[in-house]
Amino acid sequence: MTAAATAHTYAGTVPDPGTAAGLADCLERNARAFPLKAAVIHPDGHEPDGSPRYRTLSYGQLQETVEELAHGLARAGITRGTRTVLMAPPGPELFALVFALFRTGAVPVVVDPGMGLRRMLHCYRAVGAEAFIGPPLAHLVRILGRRTFAAVRIPVTLGSRRLGGGHTLARLRSLPGRRTAPPAVGGDDLLMIGFTTGSTGPAKGVEYTHRMALSIARQIEAAHGRTRDDTSLVTLPFYGMLDLVYGSTVVLAPLAPAKVAQADPALLVDALERFAVTTMFASPALLRNLADHLTAQHRPLPDLRCVVSGGAPVPDSVVSSLRAVLDEKAQVHVTYGATEVLPITSIESAEILTETSALSARGAGTCVGRPVPGTRVRIVPATDGPLAAIGPGLALPIGQVGEILVAGESVSRRYHAAPHSDALHKVYEAQSGDQSGDQSGHEPGDQSGHQSGHEPGDGPRVWHRTGDLGYLDDSGRLWFCGRATQRVRTAHRDLHTVRCEGVFNAHPMVRRSALVGTGPAGAQRPVVCVETDTPLDAATWQDLAAELRTLAAAHAPAAELEEFLRHPAFPVDIRHNAKIGREELARWAERRLAPPAPLWSRAGAQRLVPLAGWAYLLGGAVWTATAGAPDVPLLPLLRRLWWADAFLSIGVHAAQIPLALPRARAAGHGPAATAALTMLYGATWWRNL
Repeated sequence: MTAAATAHTYAGTVPDPGTAAGLADCLERNARAFPLKAAVIHPDGHEPDGSPRYRTLSYGQLQETVEELAHGLARAGITRGTRTVLMAPPGPELFALVFALFRTGAVPVVVDPGMGLRRMLHCYRAVGAEAFIGPPLAHLVRILGRRTFAAVRIPVTLGSRRLGGGHTLARLRSLPGRRTAPPAVGGDDLLMIGFTTGSTGPAKGVEYTHRMALSIARQIEAAHGRTRDDTSLVTLPFYGMLDLVYGSTVVLAPLAPAKVAQADPALLVDALERFAVTTMFASPALLRNLADHLTAQHRPLPDLRCVVSGGAPVPDSVVSSLRAVLDEKAQVHVTYGATEVLPITSIESAEILTETSALSARGAGTCVGRPVPGTRVRIVPATDGPLAAIGPGLALPIGQVGEILVAGESVSRRYHAAPHSDALHKVYEAQSGDQSGDQSGHEPGDQSGHQSGHEPGDGPRVWHRTGDLGYLDDSGRLWFCGRATQRVRTAHRDLHTVRCEGVFNAHPMVRRSALVGTGPAGAQRPVVCVETDTPLDAATWQDLAAELRTLAAAHAPAAELEEFLRHPAFPVDIRHNAKIGREELARWAERRLAPPAPLWSRAGAQRLVPLAGWAYLLGGAVWTATAGAPDVPLLPLLRRLWWADAFLSIGVHAAQIPLALPRARAAGHGPAATAALTMLYGATWWRNL
């Protein structure tokens, strides 16, 4: 089927990306078509019995709020092209602000708050935003970080009270004056700048255009059968934005966006049942807990017809658990994508459970499906440096592992003000005459989904280097093998993380595993970190390690793996709580395998200081208790020193425990051990983790 034929038969709800339509136009169209339909259903406190209370905002109400805000923002000077920091909690106000900024042509700058304050400030400094919208606490950070936000000239405080000058959102909503027609915004106009989490490298600002966002919406709609009749449970605000483009009803999940793995599954099930939710996107970590809860409660959720997961490799056990408890008509899709391109591929649970799961357990990697409509995938030899150009002859043959490159409508063409990142991750190729998506005539390592339109803009095709390793099979499916930077490079060969881990994850006692390397590249020592569902005693762990060595020897991708370390809880990414922090695990494994530092080393000497403080505390207390209050000339000075020591050893060390917990968790220490060691050694212990 050619691109033209596909475009003529398309019957979805998203405008053709080739038009000049913008996302704000889509919302306005939906509000005019069904103003009374529920747009956003969101948690709003609790009922007297303790159950969650929800409120509903219709499409007409949402559009009216968007127009009020757009008018006020434009009067304040936030207009076309204004880069605007947007820090608002998930809720109807966030969606109204986003679409109001789209309506004026301003460019929201979105940074995941879970990445930590230092990284956030680095991202904002790189953008040089001119406007800042956020709650009072965020404005306090802005005021204290004047150098980072030196370009901000229009601050807007959420709520009715402002902090640090500027405007309040309540005031902007009520500004008088005639509302003028919004500017024509769409096509290749910049829509937003969304930063990657930086979990596998420096955070980068990804430029989204209106055309790109409409392409993403169109491809998800085609791949997963989305319609405007759906009710969608939203765990990530970006997907809620797309739901409003479809005309669906958005139900905001009762969870903290940075802690999806800790979401209460009972509250999620309550929302799913209460609002007859038909579709949802969730991370593997959240779906694991949800599946366990549904299994224990025997709740099939008959209205739920489509579950989509992504953001990290989805364990086959999670897919199997969901498939066992959901209604038989429901579909479970696993997607693969990146911040720079969403989605790339998709696969349904039936194909996973009947075919690809068994291959993953033998070291084939994780099958992530076929390219979605409008996306082309190519496999090229892995290289750590930039690629000047790409031609068809560079594609690797079927079955050979290399770096995954993607081109198509939903690919971001550049990073914001980051030419070095563009040089590393973007490769250009002159467009060929064939835009049909027909697989005939393609190189063996070049696979595409049927086109649903045309590639963005004019000029050379842009290929995005994902930094992931994988290969294509004879059926046109993509197999994910791990990150290129995380491959373990031994003296004999390269070991691919996901291929090796699939062998060990098939063991019933293994929750998940992570292959890491210690030492210099080219001579690395491979180590497999193992997390189990339940704690194991020493003897049981030794038996499990022996069984894992036997598994490794029986499968070629993992044949030389013999070193296994158990870890209580893997460090994971911020956004999905599922992508394993292998770099942190590698440092942990290196410390575990290194001989203990001698007492006279620098680290050992540092720890003598807090130990001496505790000895002084104990000695002073014993001396006072046994000797009473002897007449010693230096006693007042010694007493002051004792109290200062008590403040430092007890008060300051206790205050450091919250800072120590994240590092200690990543290093394999439990909360109790972390608290005890921090109280004993203070920063001389946890700062070195």
